[in-house]
Amino acid sequence: MTFDPSRIFETLDRHGVDYLTIGAWAVIAHGYVRATADIDFVARLDAQNMSRLATALSELNARLRGIDADKLDIDPTDPQVLMTGASFTMDTDAGPLDFLNDVPGSADYDAMRSRARQAVAGGVTVWVVGYEDLIRMKEASGREQDLLDIHQLSDLHLPQD
Repeated sequence: MTFDPSRIFETLDRHGVDYLTIGAWAVIAHGYVRATADIDFVARLDAQNMSRLATALSELNARLRGIDADKLDIDPTDPQVLMTGASFTMDTDAGPLDFLNDVPGSADYDAMRSRARQAVAGGVTVWVVGYEDLIRMKEASGREQDLLDIHQLSDLHLPQD
């Protein structure tokens, strides 16, 4: 499977999914370019949006990823399942994709959406979480990579004299 972020973003956009990119793609959009092998995102949790997301995921042939994922009776292309699960780490025909419903440090979706900005990622214009929201999520995670991202982003976003 070749990682094709353009295909993932284009599919989400074509189906009208209301989402915000978080994780490494947001880090890149805010100025610190680093490698990543997946796309992390949050989405508006309403029935219509989850239906659009489920259709997009179905088109991408989404399936759960991880230990014993094949033994779980969870369909990541079912809108009801998407609304009730905490997070879904998936493989798709276009590469790894993580849909996260409960991100430590994240604000209410509407609040984050109001602070989001557009950026070009994978050759496609996407919405990414705002800088402060991204930093808050990275701090709450506390993972080594997230702390490094904060350090790198902070250096790039120093106040100008």
